[in-house]
Amino acid sequence: MSVANPSFAGFTPEAIQFLADLARNNDRAWFAPRKDDYERLLKTPMEALCMALGERFAARGIPLQADPKRSPFRIYRDTRFSKDKSPYKTNLGATFPWVDAGGGAGEGADAGAHANGGYFSFQPGEMYAGGGMWRPEKPRLDAFRRAIVDDPDRVREAVEDPAFVAWFGEAHTQDSLKRVPTGYPPDHPLAAMFLWKDVIFGRRLADAEVCSPDLPDLLADGYAAALPVFRFIATLR
Repeated sequence: MSVANPSFAGFTPEAIQFLADLARNNDRAWFAPRKDDYERLLKTPMEALCMALGERFAARGIPLQADPKRSPFRIYRDTRFSKDKSPYKTNLGATFPWVDAGGGAGEGADAGAHANGGYFSFQPGEMYAGGGMWRPEKPRLDAFRRAIVDDPDRVREAVEDPAFVAWFGEAHTQDSLKRVPTGYPPDHPLAAMFLWKDVIFGRRLADAEVCSPDLPDLLADGYAAALPVFRFIATLR
């Protein structure tokens, strides 16, 4: 069973193996007798990570929210509209929304699956920390494209920030349009960005990093480096 507010000691190789086994046995008959193992190996450590990360964010003035009850995603899949009826996710994720309510025009609490914020995924072979805005609503995507036209230097300043690039590499999109949208100049120096449907970034993590008690500090370092991008996205309205 879950323990209230434990300290984060790192995930374990056993936790990685649990998800690898779940991927091969994704059914209730396998999971039900191992639910206590899931809570001990994955659910409780993820909650502890979020608690520790929230403390780091507060101490360092990083306006992201890491909450042990609200940040982690459930392991149960919503299969109502999916052909894949596998009942469980094979990764464990957590989201850290942008919550700066006073940082500037257009900024404020940012909630929802398509909002501005950070993301952590624990999955065998694909440990990952990243963030940005994934598949934003059209008004926000339009605001991003207007920013490229109206103030390209501000866009570059955010996505080319040296500390950000050193930690995460280049910002990018998961999916692109085929052609520049109508009304935007195809010969613009940043025209490739008009094709973007998201503004995201990420970095793969080693198993040794996610199994370390220093993971909250590592993630806080990364999200601190990403502040120029988070702040830029927060102004897009």
